[in-house]
Amino acid sequence: MTIELVSKTRCFGGLQKVYKHESSELNCTMKFSLYEPEQRADTERFHVLFYLSGLTCTEENFIQKSGFQKYANEQRLMVVGPDTSPRGCNIPGDRDAYDFGEGAGFYVDATKEPWSKHYRMYSYVTKELPTLIRQNFPFISGKFGIFGHSMGGHGAISIGLRNPNLFKSISAFAPICNPSNSPWGRDKTFKFYLGEDIQDEWGKYDSKELVLSYAGPPRKILVDQGTEDDFLSSHLMPETLKDAATANSNVDVELRMQEGYNHSYFFIATFIEDHLKHHAHILNAA
Repeated sequence: MTIELVSKTRCFGGLQKVYKHESSELNCTMKFSLYEPEQRADTERFHVLFYLSGLTCTEENFIQKSGFQKYANEQRLMVVGPDTSPRGCNIPGDRDAYDFGEGAGFYVDATKEPWSKHYRMYSYVTKELPTLIRQNFPFISGKFGIFGHSMGGHGAISIGLRNPNLFKSISAFAPICNPSNSPWGRDKTFKFYLGEDIQDEWGKYDSKELVLSYAGPPRKILVDQGTEDDFLSSHLMPETLKDAATANSNVDVELRMQEGYNHSYFFIATFIEDHLKHHAHILNAA
């Protein structure tokens, strides 16, 4: 697979880069960010951590606002951030709302027309993007982690639980924990991308349901949630994730309610160091 460098800049000793390529999964041109720590030896390779952004974001928001690069360099983590949806597909209605269509891929593989040709973010994150990293960058084989924010937190937990052999570590900031019962999932994205098969199709991407049914190796998931988040009770519902983990001893959810914080990147920047240390600890031990 051919990738093209769009930009690069030095940051905390390493290099913050953006690439583009023609995606076979999404049938469009896609961009992704990649932070590569400063190599201390020519043969040094890195654990790889995927970051999934939330609604309205592109590959740029996280790299500009979170301040993660300092800690990624310290922890020797290569951090990859895909865009949040296909772009430029010109599907009718794909730019009518901030929470559906462009900028709102929701990390699912759509099954309904006209979305199913392009909106395959689940397969993009689990198949195409890992292959690009393996083929082009100095990574440690098999050592992937995944985390994200809001819509991306939902994506990180659901993808990580469904692919335990690919993603060894999971964390999230303010994730949508039960999208089948959230207005973002129930009333828009799940309904129009996946149809009306709530039990089978929706359940494959619902973090609460996946925690309840998870039967793989033990997982430790770090979740930070601000108490002043405007979406806390109506859209995010972190208590559903914690309750599901209580019922399944294979999944340990450490839910930290952070007093006074909202849904913004100020919140993410405050606790980003903890998340990178969480992933580095698990990936180094894997």
